[in-house]
Amino acid sequence: MSDEYDPYTPRGPARERSGAKLKAETDDGGGPQAVAAGHLRAFIERIEVVQGDIDALADDRKEIYAEAKAMGFDTKAIRTLVKLRKMDQSERQEAEAILDLYKAALGMA
Repeated sequence: MSDEYDPYTPRGPARERSGAKLKAETDDGGGPQAVAAGHLRAFIERIEVVQGDIDALADDRKEIYAEAKAMGFDTKAIRTLVKLRKMDQSERQEAEAILDLYKAALGMA
């Protein structure tokens, strides 16, 4: 069956770049150590591919912030908005209430 899960096949964007499935390689013709080494190598290679994707996406994010700054937007405010949008409404309300409390305690309200 071609739809079976293969732990050596990269998932997501890494799949398109890799072009081929990763295979556990055995140098000595078998044995548990050789298979474990092959599995370890496959995991390491998959992690390296994902790390490359993360680095590329971080560069893309940096370019977006630079573009927003060039258009006159405050990137610090944009970062705060992105952070707030990640929170659910109750979490956001709690954070805002604590901030208001602290501001009042410091005479900033």
